[in-house]
Amino acid sequence: MPSRDALALVDISVIIPAYNEAGRILPYLHAIISHLQRRRRTYEVLVVDDGSTDTTATVVTSFSRTAPDVHLIQLPSSRGKGAAVRRGIQSAVGNLQLFADADGATPIQELDRLENAIVDGADLAIGSRTLASRLPGFTVQARLYRTLLGMLFHAAVQHSGIRGIADTQCGFKLFRRNVAQDLFSASSIDGYGFDLEILYVAQRRGYRIAEVPINWADQPGSKVRLLRDGFAMLRELTAIQQNGIKGLYNARPALHPLHPVAIEPMDLPPR
Repeated sequence: MPSRDALALVDISVIIPAYNEAGRILPYLHAIISHLQRRRRTYEVLVVDDGSTDTTATVVTSFSRTAPDVHLIQLPSSRGKGAAVRRGIQSAVGNLQLFADADGATPIQELDRLENAIVDGADLAIGSRTLASRLPGFTVQARLYRTLLGMLFHAAVQHSGIRGIADTQCGFKLFRRNVAQDLFSASSIDGYGFDLEILYVAQRRGYRIAEVPINWADQPGSKVRLLRDGFAMLRELTAIQQNGIKGLYNARPALHPLHPVAIEPMDLPPR
């Protein structure tokens, strides 16, 4: 495996934003590494600790001593999931770049479905619980109140200019590297509404988006507070619309690649 210090490309980067995930993240890290090793992929896993107040950093650092392709990036304070994912994308060196929620609600095996969509020509492939819930052969386990509030939020999204996407908020999205660089260079939303901004920009810039049904199971211990965070996302949605009206997202610029940000020594676990 190439040294991260050399910033050599690998097949895939998995970015995991984490806030107070000490009690949930280890099983998913084990599953990710096991799956990618079985597929003989070169990879890196970047856990971006969004200013956790628990022992998330300690847990990940300890794990990485036996899994050298897992790296910890620590943000000095909590800025939000969008900021954590953006920081991970800035550091990633994978030809494909996935962000996935730390709770493991989406089995890592679902990555294969998203990769197939990329192979078929998509620029980004996004997991969809909504599509999966309409199809045989998929399992989506969601609490009723989450489903009902999700439907209301989806109606607001459809009126915002993000059209034709059934599930904007699933935390399992895969990008070609240059597409991730472009979209996250244009993004400014730090909270949960960052998914909306990324998809809004992608549609404005003509990227091919594949929405892919996936298996998903709600996990205990969610950090999302539906009413509080739902209202925050509506405010972020308004900000995205205003940016769109100003024309900030319209043109896809000549791509000047984001050079990967080297993870500083303080972020790396002892070897």
